[in-house]
Amino acid sequence: MDSSDKKYWVGFDLGGTKMLAVVLDSEFKSIARSRKKTKGFAGKEAGLDRICTTIDSALEEASISPDQLAGIGVGCPGPLDLEKGIIHEAPNLGWTDVPMKAHLESQYDCPAIIANDVDAGVYGEYQFGAGRGSRCIVGVFPGTGIGGGCVYEDKIIQGANCSCMEIGHIPIVSDGTLDGCGNVGSLEGMASRLAISGAAAQACYRGQAPTLRELCGTDISEIRSGALATAVESGDKFIKKIICQAADYLALGVVTVVHLLAPDKIVLGGGLVEAMPELFVDRVTQKAKERVLPSYRDTFKIVAAELGDDSTAMGAAAWASKSLKAN
Repeated sequence: MDSSDKKYWVGFDLGGTKMLAVVLDSEFKSIARSRKKTKGFAGKEAGLDRICTTIDSALEEASISPDQLAGIGVGCPGPLDLEKGIIHEAPNLGWTDVPMKAHLESQYDCPAIIANDVDAGVYGEYQFGAGRGSRCIVGVFPGTGIGGGCVYEDKIIQGANCSCMEIGHIPIVSDGTLDGCGNVGSLEGMASRLAISGAAAQACYRGQAPTLRELCGTDISEIRSGALATAVESGDKFIKKIICQAADYLALGVVTVVHLLAPDKIVLGGGLVEAMPELFVDRVTQKAKERVLPSYRDTFKIVAAELGDDSTAMGAAAWASKSLKAN
């Protein structure tokens, strides 16, 4: 078949500090990408323009014209209207009521499908990564918050009007740290990277983490996953203790989803897990298996995500393909 007759997909990840566009062929093999910052522009109109510029750059790199696109899938943060393709709110971008689907379809004359960014990432792992061959997978991604998603028999579990699986907001303890929504003792409040960094900053201030203090000082904004991993490797025992405690809380979240959904695979992802995969996977596995009912103990496996930054873009494109075929 002549290359001009082939149909291609664009997967787009709008989460985090950078936006990523990936061009994929009909077999969902990545052939080009473009990445730009999600900050530095004012208003949703400028943001939509930057999204299109990012897609255009990826298409140019791939030598693909827009009329060769079969569709665009976008992984989006915030509350979404999945049917109309509207981002109701993206707090990290300062956006409200963004007509993502309508804008992309008018610009590229092809169908566009949006999904929650974590849902899309979990679907990517289900199709192409650590969750291949599973009947049911749950993804848990600790970062600034803690995102979750579930794919069951090739379908993303979604609510009637919005995404679900907000595992970061399930209560873990009756007191404890406040999360970003002001809830006390949630999984996010106790086990997110931000929670770990806060406790680590205190340890640095008290002189209990000499390596981390040398790397980052006591500024919580500088204490990120890579620095935490370096501190653990260098022998900062107090930092390892903080991370292990967070992993223990994460295991309690896993116990909850095992009893509710009985997934055969649980995928841990995000920067913390990428930086310390063995620590997190081994610790969460050990603690979760200690707490689940005996009949569940050997029914699931906990693994680290495999796709890294590509998971959401690849999953969004694959989900768009499936959704359009279903219609």
